[in-house]
Parts: sequence; C-alpha cells; structure tokens
Amino acid sequence: MRGVAADHSRPAGTSGLLDAPTPAAASARRLAVKVPEITALFWIVKILTTGMGETFSDFLVSHTNPGIALGSGAIALTVALVAQFRSDRYRLWIYWSAVTMVAVFGTMLADALTFLVGLPYLVTTVGLSVVLAVIFAWWNAREKTLAVHSITTPRRERFYWAMVMTTFALGTEAGDLTASLLHLGYLGSIVLFAVAIAVPAAARRWAGLGAVATFWSAYVITRPLGASITDWLSSSRQDGLKLGTGWISLVATIAIVTLLGLLTVRGTDATADLRSDADRPAEAEATP
Repeated sequence: MRGVAADHSRPAGTSGLLDAPTPAAASARRLAVKVPEITALFWIVKILTTGMGETFSDFLVSHTNPGIALGSGAIALTVALVAQFRSDRYRLWIYWSAVTMVAVFGTMLADALTFLVGLPYLVTTVGLSVVLAVIFAWWNAREKTLAVHSITTPRRERFYWAMVMTTFALGTEAGDLTASLLHLGYLGSIVLFAVAIAVPAAARRWAGLGAVATFWSAYVITRPLGASITDWLSSSRQDGLKLGTGWISLVATIAIVTLLGLLTVRGTDATADLRSDADRPAEAEATP
C-alpha cells in the first residue's frame, strides 16, 4: 500500500492520461499535496493515533467534566484544522496534530451519540457508515477521483477531512459494537480487524483491487483496530489488561512523537509537489 513516488518533472496543470483540465480547474490546483507519502510508517503512526485518541478521550471524560472535555476537544480540533487548512503544503507536525485531534474529538463525538443521546451501537455504526458512503460518493461525483495524492484544492481538502472525521467516529462505534454487542471482547475485536485490514492488501496483490480502493478500505479499518488494541490494554473490564487510559495514552503519545521525529529526520513522507491527480494514473485508476 505504498504510495506512488513523486514525479517533479511535470509542472502543475499539465495533462496526463486523463482529460486535460480546463483553465479554471488548472488555476484552482494551486496547492501542494496536503497529505504524507503512504509508507509503512504512515500506517503505524495512523494506528497509534487512533488508539491514543480512544484512550485519551476516555481519560479526559472520566477525569474532567464531560461537557468541558467535549468543548475543549472541539476548540483544539478547530485550531488544528485551521492550521492545516492554512498551511501551504504538507507539513508533518501540523498534519499529524490535526489527525490526532480528530482522533480525540471523533471518539468524544461517537461516545456522545451513545452515552448522551442514547443511540445503540448498531444504529450509530450503520448511520455513520451511511454518512461515510455519502461523503465518498459526493467527493467522487464532484472531483472524479478519490486518489489520496489528489488533495491539491481547498474543496478536495474539505472532503478529505470530513471523511477522516467520519472514519474516526465510525471506528469508535464499530469497535464497541464488536466488543460488546457481538460479544467478541477487545481481544476478539483485535483479531477480527487485523484480519479485515489484511484483506485489501491481499485483494490488491492477488485480485487486482485498485490502489484507491485498497487505500481507503485499509484506512477505514485502522480506526477500530487501533481503538480495540488500546481499549484491550487500558480497560478495567474483565477482558482488558487494566493498564489505565492515562498510561496507555502517554505511551502511545511518546511512540507517535518518536516516529514523527524519525520521519522528520529521514524526510521520506514529503509529497510537496504541485501536480494534479491526472499525473498520478496509478492512484486515479480506481475508486471504491
């Protein structure tokens, strides 16, 4: 699931294998790619942020007033997303700060639907799945591509972050659904989602699944996988290891910062090119 290597030999707005962009479309593609290169470290950090978001959200809600925690999370998320949208290109610390805050607030939002509004896990999981499908369909209808490295316009970036937020909320509910309602427990859920996340990679290699469908399938599954892992480690339930949400959040945060520091030094995830998605035929070849 490694991303296509960047090709800086073509200027922005030049045509590729797809139809040439209109002048208006070409002028709109004024942003550098706003997401990192898709490497093994990307997936590791992504799973760590999902797990940390789950346990840190639980820690905040259980140790402070839930309303204050939710409001503070919303403010922190807003600040992080404003910084991300105002950035002129992918910037590692800004991007992953936004992802982390989406993980924390997405968990809070999903838990609010269950514990404050009183919606069952099955209802929220199905409902958020429908929302995610609508975002994907709308995004594809407007942009004609869901390729991750086509995030080069403000509108595409809005679609991207709407999708990211929805996947984090959905993953929280899906993990709780399998652990509680389906009685798999946290460890059983880990096994289920670990198998599930391997399916897109296998389908990519042996069944010819498109690069875009492979990426987004795996991306969605990382959330319940990461959340199930940290819930298993931290939960005081019978099927948990009872290590505590605070300690697990701290360890996950240290691991995230360490890996991001490694990426900063290596510089292997930079994708600061100005090309349109037409110049990435391998990623634009398929949609979910």
